Amino acid sequence: MRRRVLLVDDDPVLLEVLSTVLDLEEFEVTTALDGREALERVAQELPQVVVCDVAMAGIDGFEVCRRLRRDPATEQLPVVLLTAHGGPDEHRAGLEAGCDAFLTKPFSPLELIELLRSAGDPVSGPG
Repeated sequence: MRRRVLLVDDDPVLLEVLSTVLDLEEFEVTTALDGREALERVAQELPQVVVCDVAMAGIDGFEVCRRLRRDPATEQLPVVLLTAHGGPDEHRAGLEAGCDAFLTKPFSPLELIELLRSAGDPVSGPG
């Protein structure tokens, strides 16, 4: 069974590359270009994991994560945040928002695949 992944980033090229790679690895991928669209997609078609960029205009990745955690329907939904700033302040803010994992840009798509398939199976949440 293909796992449903929502990729959220304001960089359409990155979304296209990651979507292609994850599709080849048997993931079912949906994309969103901003936080508002991400929350709409989650409500429409509950994914098994959300992979979300932090730095986006409007609703950023931290706020997407906070909103997902406040909603009983998505409070257990695994969230991986992508960040260009891998410092301790960024990580602390992500953990406070409720994220499950971080990937610091630039990263290899293989790192994301490994994270999605890792021991402990962080993507086996709702759905």
